[in-house]
Amino acid sequence: MTMSNVNESTRAVTAPDATPELVADVVIVGAGPAGTTAAMLLARAGRRVLLADRAAFPRDKCCGDGLTTLALRELDALGLDPADVPNWQTVDAAWVRSPSGREVCVPLPSKPDGMFAATTPRRELDAALVAMAVRDGAELHEGWAITGIEQHGDHVDTTFRVTASDAGEGVSLLVRSRFVIAADGMWSPTRKLLGLAEPGYLGEWHAFRQYARNVTGTASERLYVWFEPDLLPGYMWSFPLPDGRANIGFGIQRGGDLKVQDMKDLWTDLLRRPHIVEALGPDVELEDRHTAWPIPAGIDRATLTADRTLFVGDAARATDTMTGEGIGQAVLTGRLAAEAVLAGGALEPHVVRAHYEHAVRHHLLADHRMSATLTKWLAHERGARGAIRLVDTNDWTRRNFARWMFEDEPRAVLLTPSRWHRALLRRPGAYRRSA
Repeated sequence: MTMSNVNESTRAVTAPDATPELVADVVIVGAGPAGTTAAMLLARAGRRVLLADRAAFPRDKCCGDGLTTLALRELDALGLDPADVPNWQTVDAAWVRSPSGREVCVPLPSKPDGMFAATTPRRELDAALVAMAVRDGAELHEGWAITGIEQHGDHVDTTFRVTASDAGEGVSLLVRSRFVIAADGMWSPTRKLLGLAEPGYLGEWHAFRQYARNVTGTASERLYVWFEPDLLPGYMWSFPLPDGRANIGFGIQRGGDLKVQDMKDLWTDLLRRPHIVEALGPDVELEDRHTAWPIPAGIDRATLTADRTLFVGDAARATDTMTGEGIGQAVLTGRLAAEAVLAGGALEPHVVRAHYEHAVRHHLLADHRMSATLTKWLAHERGARGAIRLVDTNDWTRRNFARWMFEDEPRAVLLTPSRWHRALLRRPGAYRRSA
């Protein structure tokens, strides 16, 4: 994909000696899952959408590459076809290892109930979502980095530095829109430019990932979650990919005994542990370099809106605070932001803000608090061992733990009666038509 030129979806506004200016209904900063979701929904509704990202697609993204039921349902509703993601792999069970060494297989429902978990490289998933947004009418601009934002009574002026264009590098462009959706990640330049960044904020978790090939052990097919005693409440994972590859990594909670600076040495130690060596197989080879990244999981404290700007995905700190999973939350917040703009776009911005903030709280806040509570329980070896022992009680506990772990239902649903429904823990998964 290359950066597009100005077309009918945005009109050029020029004046003598003035900065070239583009006009759209909504500017979306960041073309990850949250931004592309908002872009395609707004474009389908006939809005003029400018989707800008400083990267060029396809591009890699530090991620565990796992898709929960929440993510799959949202992606299915968007119309994403798994066939458009080359290394998509459906997962039918998870293997969970207790700090004591107890290993439990927790199965997910099988055909024809649909898909409840999958893995896919973020490079491929994000590129497929960007392609969908462009097909739906969003105007993609790659190599655009936001450098300024000014909010006015009836519009927002956003300035971008264009790092690659026919006009040459370093060009500055001003874009005028009615709303801005900031989907620009953990470090959100938009948030910083608006003076809303929290000094010293580094996220709640930190993750470490590397791809591997020649995986010949059971990890070539099984999704593993290892609750290592020295990682709690963090964990190590191995997520299978096609052709004997896997995404392997681990995450730790900030502020605990383990320090981010120690993660590289810890990675070497983890890969030598006998049960991990056995799962990966004797011929495993690590690919390229490892990558590490912070995980923002504080949506209960995040500023979600600022006048005509809405924050989504990692920019809204919408990651699951227990698992570190964020793709489902990103797509969900992107959808909620688009729905808020569509519901209140012709009214005052406070209507859009109120609509979005209410929707985010309804969908995510109770579950965030529940996950935070469970994380405290899993922080202790006794608690983690007891939890997995309970999971292994019988077929019903194993089966329903898997659905709960992969967010088949929001974790706090039992504590929020307004969300109860007759099919609680019996809902079909995503992609039933292809399951």
